[in-house]
Amino acid sequence: MGGLSRRDFLKASAAAAAFAAAGASAAASLRPKDASASEGDIRWGKAPCRFCGTGCGVLIGVRDGRIVATKGDPQAPVNKGLNCIKGYFLSKILYGTDRLTKPLIRKGDTMVEASWDEAMTLIAGKFKESIDKHGPDSVAMYGSGQWTVFEGYAASKLFKGGIGTNNVEPNARLCMASSVTGFMSTFGGDEPMGCFDDLDLGDTFFLWGANMAECHPVLFSRMIDNRLRNPQVKIIDFATRYTRTSQMADQYVKFNPQTDLALLNAIAHVIIRDKLYDEQFIKDHVVFKRGKENIGYGLEDKFKFADEPKLIGFDEYKAFLKPYTPEYVAKLSSVPAKTIVELAHLYADKSRKVNSLWTMGFNQHTRGTWVNNLAYNVHLLTSKICKPGENPMSLTGQPSACGTTREVGTFTHRLPADMVVMNPEHREKAARIWGIDPKKIPAKPTYNATEMFRALDRGDIKVVWIQVTNPFQSLPNLSRYRKGARKGDGRFIVVSDIYPTRSTELADVILPSACWIEKEGMFGNAERRTQHWFKQIDPPGEARNDLWQTIELAKRLGYGSLFPYTYPEKEIWEEYRKFGEGQGKDLAPYESYTKARGLCWPVVNGKETTYRYVEGFDPYVKAGEGIKFYKNKADHYKAVVWARPYEPAPEVPDRHYPFWLCTGRVLEHWHTGTMTGRVPEIMRANPSAVCEMHPVDAGRLGIKDHQKVKITSRRGTIILPVNLNGRGKAEKGNIFVAFFDEGKLINELCLDAYCPISGEPDYKKCAVKIEKA
Repeated sequence: MGGLSRRDFLKASAAAAAFAAAGASAAASLRPKDASASEGDIRWGKAPCRFCGTGCGVLIGVRDGRIVATKGDPQAPVNKGLNCIKGYFLSKILYGTDRLTKPLIRKGDTMVEASWDEAMTLIAGKFKESIDKHGPDSVAMYGSGQWTVFEGYAASKLFKGGIGTNNVEPNARLCMASSVTGFMSTFGGDEPMGCFDDLDLGDTFFLWGANMAECHPVLFSRMIDNRLRNPQVKIIDFATRYTRTSQMADQYVKFNPQTDLALLNAIAHVIIRDKLYDEQFIKDHVVFKRGKENIGYGLEDKFKFADEPKLIGFDEYKAFLKPYTPEYVAKLSSVPAKTIVELAHLYADKSRKVNSLWTMGFNQHTRGTWVNNLAYNVHLLTSKICKPGENPMSLTGQPSACGTTREVGTFTHRLPADMVVMNPEHREKAARIWGIDPKKIPAKPTYNATEMFRALDRGDIKVVWIQVTNPFQSLPNLSRYRKGARKGDGRFIVVSDIYPTRSTELADVILPSACWIEKEGMFGNAERRTQHWFKQIDPPGEARNDLWQTIELAKRLGYGSLFPYTYPEKEIWEEYRKFGEGQGKDLAPYESYTKARGLCWPVVNGKETTYRYVEGFDPYVKAGEGIKFYKNKADHYKAVVWARPYEPAPEVPDRHYPFWLCTGRVLEHWHTGTMTGRVPEIMRANPSAVCEMHPVDAGRLGIKDHQKVKITSRRGTIILPVNLNGRGKAEKGNIFVAFFDEGKLINELCLDAYCPISGEPDYKKCAVKIEKA
C-alpha cells in the first residue's frame, strides 16, 4: 500500500471501482442493447471470460474478422462490467506470433506439417492398432475444465459409449476433485447451494487457502465493495502465506501446513463445548458418520481405496472432537488458542451472516475430501447454510471445471448429472440416451489423472489424446511423467492446443485448435451458471475446434452413428440435458441460453435457482419443508457431519529438507501460462517465476534479495531468484513458487501424493532444501 493508510487505500480502491463502473456504464450507453450488435464498423458480441471459474461476462468488439476491443459486460450478473488484468487482455491471447495453424506429425526428432486427413488417418490407425492388440483400456483421453460442454460431452460419449473404456479424465482432477467428493459425501450431490450474491449479502467471510485477491480478483472486489458499504463486514484470511488477500483482510491467521484439519475440528469442538450449535437444525437435517482413517497417500502405482462410512450418534461425534481442544490444536497449528475460540464464536454468532470460501489450499490436499467435509461441518452445526448471505462455497479455477468436467461427467467414474459408471441404473439411462447397449459402458472406473500418466509411464496406456491442457508442465512429480512420455515401445501422444507448450514438445501429433470465440461454446461456472456464446471470428490457418476433432476420430473408428448431428452444438445440448431432467440438475432449452447472461441450474419452468435445498428458492423443496437436502436420499434427505481426524502430510520438513514448498498462481498469469505468456503487457508485469522466502530464513542462509538459489526436493532441482519483499510473503520455514513459468518447471519438485478419496494431488506441501546457486 506504499505510503497510504489502510483506510485511504480502501477509499482509493472504492474510487477506482466507481470509476470503472462509470466507464462500463458509459460504454454500455454507447452500445446498442443487443448483445450482438453493430457499432460503427465494429460488431459487438458477448461471451464468458476464457480464464477462471468466475465466469465474468465480456463484450468483444470485432472488425474485419479480428478482435479489436474487449470490455466487461455491465449486464453480466457475475462481474457487472468489471474485468481483472487477464480479462482486460483477452483480445491478445489469440494473437501470439507462434500460434499453431497446421497439423504437425513427428518425423524422427522434428515435427513436419501435414494435412488434416493425414494427421487424422495416423491417429485413427494408432487407436485401432492399440485397441486390437491391447484392448480398449490401452487408449485414453485427457481433457480439461477449459473444454466447452459440447467438447467434453462428445469425448465422454465416444470413449465410454463407443470405444468402451472409462479412460477419460480432465485436468480438473488436479484442482477440483476434492470439492466434488466433499459435496457428494456431505450432501449427496455436487456443487454449491449458494451463489455469488452471498459476497454482497454476507457480513463474515472466512477464507481458507484462497488468495482471492489474485486468483479470483473480481469476486474479491465484490466482497471488498460489500465491506465499503457495510462497516460490519469482516474478512478472516486463514493461510500459510501473506498475500494481497491477507493485506486486505481484517484478520490474517497464519497456520502450519496441513493443520487446517485440526483447526476446523477445534472450531467445531468449541461450538459443541460452548453450546453454540443449532440443536433443532441438527435434529431435523443432519446425520453423523465416520469413515476409514490412516488411509494412505496414493504414492504407490495402482493405489486403490474405498471408504467405509458408518453412522454414529451425536454423542459419539462429541467424543471424537474432545481431543481437539484449542490448546492442543494451538501447538499443532501455531494459531493461539484464544484466536481459535474467538473465531469459533464468530462462526456461530447468530447475528452474523457467515460464509466460508476456499480454493486450492483445501482441494490440493492429501486429505482434500476430509477438509471439505470439515468446513461443511461448521456450517451445518450452526445452521449457517442454504440462506442468502451465508453459505460455504468452493471456488473453481477453470471456466468450465463445473459445467464440463463435473456436470457433464468427464472423470473416469462419472456420467452426466452426478451419475456414475458403477451404478447399473445410471449406465442403463446413459445407454438409452446414447442409443447403445448398456454393456458397452464399463462398470469400473480406470485411472484418475495421476494414475493415468503412471499407466502411460508403465506402458499400460499406449495412446493418449490430450486436449486443451498442458499436463507435461502441470502434473506433480513431473520428471517421471515427462520421461515416461518418450519411452517409445508403442506409446503415441496426440496434443490439441493453440500454441507450442511443454506438452506439444513431447507429442507425436500436434493438432491446431480453435479457441474461445473462434468456435461456439458453453461454460458452467462456480455458482452453477451455464453461459453460452456464438462463434464470432474464424480460427487462424487450418485450426479446427476440438469438437470437430473428436467427432472426426469417432467417424474414422466406426462410431460416427453416435454423432448424427447437423447442428452439433445445439443437438448435443438438447441430448445432454435429458440426463438431468427431474433430478435437480435441470437445464433449460438451448435457445434460453442464447438470450441470457447465463442461468443457474436447476432451471425449472424457465426459472433459474440461485439457492438450492431451501423453500422459496428451490423448486424441488415443497412448501413447508424449509430446508431439504433432497439429493441425499440414502440418508433420508439429510446432510452428513463427518468425524474426520487430523493426519499429517506424507512428506514433512526434516534436517535434510527443512522447508515446506507451496506452489500456486499469481494475479497476472493463468495456470501454465500458455495464453497469458503470449500477452506482452502481462509478460512485462510478471515475466518469470521467483522463490518467495522469509527474510529471516534468507538471512540465516546468507541469501540476499534477488540472489539465485537452488531449490531441491527428493525428486528434482530448480534454480530461481529469491524474492524477500514482494506482494506475496512466505512465512518462516516456507517458500512459494508459481507454476506458470514454462522455463522453470517447479512441479518437478512436487510429490505426486493425492487424496485417496478424490484422487487430487497435493501441490501445496512437500519438503525442500535451499542453497545458494
